[in-house]
Amino acid sequence: MSESVPRLIDAPERVLPTLNQDGSRRWIRPRPSLGSFWKRRRVVAWTLMFVFFIIPYLRMNGAPLILLDLPRREFHLFGTTFLPTETVLFQLLFLSCAIAIFLFTALLGRVWCGWGCPQTVYMEFLFRPIEYALEGGPAGVRKLDAAGGLGARRALKYVIFVLLSMFLAHTFLGYFVGIEQLAQWVQGSPAEHPTAFLVMLGTTALIFFDFTYFREQTCLVACPYGRLQSVLLDRRSLVVAYDTARGEPRGHIALKGAGDCVDCGMCVQTCPTGIDIRDGLQMECIHCTQCMDACDSVMARVARAPGLIRYGSRDSMEGRASSWLRPRVLLYPAALALVLGLFVWQLGTRADTEVTVLRGRGAPYTFEADGSVVNQVRLKIANRSDVERRYAIALDGGEDAKLIAPINPFPVPAHRTAETSVFVIVPAGALPSGRRDITFRVEDAPGSGAFARNYTWRLVGPAAQGVKP
Repeated sequence: MSESVPRLIDAPERVLPTLNQDGSRRWIRPRPSLGSFWKRRRVVAWTLMFVFFIIPYLRMNGAPLILLDLPRREFHLFGTTFLPTETVLFQLLFLSCAIAIFLFTALLGRVWCGWGCPQTVYMEFLFRPIEYALEGGPAGVRKLDAAGGLGARRALKYVIFVLLSMFLAHTFLGYFVGIEQLAQWVQGSPAEHPTAFLVMLGTTALIFFDFTYFREQTCLVACPYGRLQSVLLDRRSLVVAYDTARGEPRGHIALKGAGDCVDCGMCVQTCPTGIDIRDGLQMECIHCTQCMDACDSVMARVARAPGLIRYGSRDSMEGRASSWLRPRVLLYPAALALVLGLFVWQLGTRADTEVTVLRGRGAPYTFEADGSVVNQVRLKIANRSDVERRYAIALDGGEDAKLIAPINPFPVPAHRTAETSVFVIVPAGALPSGRRDITFRVEDAPGSGAFARNYTWRLVGPAAQGVKP
């Protein structure tokens, strides 16, 4: 008696556009609709790609336009250098970005996904056009899918995709190490910089995997933005929508009483995520406007007005009064103005030097041979200016205290943070309660700048006998 092979139960309906009912991968090979919106998106996409490629080569105020230098722990953004200690500025900047996303989504829906997201830009205007040119369009790609195997055209495509992925990975790496350092690495042996080479190799593999295999699943499975649209959008947000009142019931153009939708299926064939826009607002819709271009071309052929699928709010599609003015559209800009104002104020009033006083490592205090108490104090100095500066360290007051600084003035390079240790020696009887406050004065050495500030620090030591700490 032969063993029965268990059979998976088919889902009653498709769970994801990229999955068949039996759970296997459904490859989406969309048919491009080269309408007016596609042409506008192409201009935007090529502009964004050019900007991404050129930014690592641009400089502002003597520094890279954008450089996230993780090894040196400094970040250059549009002529301003940020250090890791500036957490308040980073928090305000990130909060501003989050509020801006909320505002643009409330007003324009998922315009970022369809027009500006790198996943959409590179997939639809770089990798997929190359694929279709080499493999004969959507129909040719499907034939190669059905035939299986590799084939010369598909092998050539993979070679080009690897080279493109490597170029994008190197450009991406340039944002973190600088284009000059990257050029040296490219001309040298990978053995001289194994970590950077492995990062580039891993980034290349991820880009190749994404645009060769994972594709639209990045939007549907990995990216959380689509799932957030239920709280970011409202009924008056701008979305790509099907005019049900005008289009239904669907049917042939000659059918009496039929709506404008001729049920040609072009909106589904052209969708890069494989959905039917006529089913209403969906998480998988990235607002790429391909269905709008496809539908408008069909409407032109059947002599009907364009805009059966168009930009609009859900309220306007249902004939309700719709206005862009609503509470969230007023609150988001107010919050954005407040946070950005705080960011600009913090940025404009920050000092070009930041000093942090820390206790020395090891024992809190030690003794000299004569019984004097020694406290080790660490000074961490951040120099945000564009030139190297030398900082003089002294005690302000406390005549019985003695300061020993191994390097004084202490040099700190431009846009760097450096640390030095100093030692404060006080007589044994100078700490009657086991503690005492002193004042450090840190100022620019003559001719180095105009910074000067006092910092209070508490020395510790043994309490004098009979004195309660």
